[in-house]
Amino acid sequence: MTVYLDANATEVLRPAALDAMVSASVLAGNPSSVHAAGRAARRVLEDSRTVLGRSFGVDADQVVFTSGGTEANVLAIHAFGQGRPIMIGATEHDAVRQAAPHAVVLPVGRDGVLDRQGLGACLAEAPGAFVCVMAANNETGVLHPLHEVSAICARYGAWLHVDAVQQAGRVPLDFATTRADSMAISGHKFGGPKGAGALLLRESRKVAPLIAGGGQERGRRGGTPALPAIAGMAAALPVALAQDWTVIARLRDAIDVAARQVGAMVAGDGLAPRLPNTTCLVLPNVPAQTQLMALDLAGFAVSAGSACSSGKVTASHVLMAMGLKKLATQAIRVSLPWNVEAAAVDRFIIAYAELAGRLGKRA
Repeated sequence: MTVYLDANATEVLRPAALDAMVSASVLAGNPSSVHAAGRAARRVLEDSRTVLGRSFGVDADQVVFTSGGTEANVLAIHAFGQGRPIMIGATEHDAVRQAAPHAVVLPVGRDGVLDRQGLGACLAEAPGAFVCVMAANNETGVLHPLHEVSAICARYGAWLHVDAVQQAGRVPLDFATTRADSMAISGHKFGGPKGAGALLLRESRKVAPLIAGGGQERGRRGGTPALPAIAGMAAALPVALAQDWTVIARLRDAIDVAARQVGAMVAGDGLAPRLPNTTCLVLPNVPAQTQLMALDLAGFAVSAGSACSSGKVTASHVLMAMGLKKLATQAIRVSLPWNVEAAAVDRFIIAYAELAGRLGKRA
């Protein structure tokens, strides 16, 4: 049986989410219909909106449902980046990089954390810019100091959009206190189903939609909402926020210690705070593709970089930005799911040590 250690690609579905999805799936009504069946569906939709808003410290009308994190990020860039210079961190997800191909790229240090001095210098040249910074990196788990970033953006009148897809549900994140202007989340990253996400706004406002449709989401995102996925996302979030992640952090730390003992590096370790479930292991001179294949044959599901780039394992732009150069092709990501068991982690540690001893000697 495969041991699943790729939660940053998609989390294991939480039972509460599955129950909510089943309940919402049997509702016949369209949330936009005014009859009783439609009103019943509408209640589920708006109750879900309220749960998400309350969880992140905003009002329900500041929550715009989307199909996931990619759409939420692209919607923010489309709606609020037009007419502004756009700046993005060097380690942002490809969804952001491709949505803003001509953006100014803000450097990060060897720790993978955004260079705040560099951000200030860029904003001094282009005040009022649109700035996109991820809360937590999907490959390394490194957390950015959002309060510092938002203070700099406020000083120069910049719009700050936060990609919180990986942090939401794993590390406490009160959107209101970050002072960001908008934030993207994705349900399947914290144990909800695939197909639902949201764009959170600091204040309720009109949004130029990517999909015009029939005026759903207060005209901010057209199309009949994916009610079962949205209900599942809303059910998963409170459970994720209530979880004691320190247990998983200790298992992650055990992997880090064991990996160093067999000659591997841990990207960002000891240099910056990280997500409790994420580690990026760099095994010098052993290509990531080789590591993935060996671990897959041994019964372990891990990844190299972003799951959205599957099928083309190349140098990680995240690790390149951190100055790891050649090593950027020799890293795998291990991201522990919410229900991981210590015995499974022990098995992975043994398998990784065997892999390092066998493949490392050939390199």
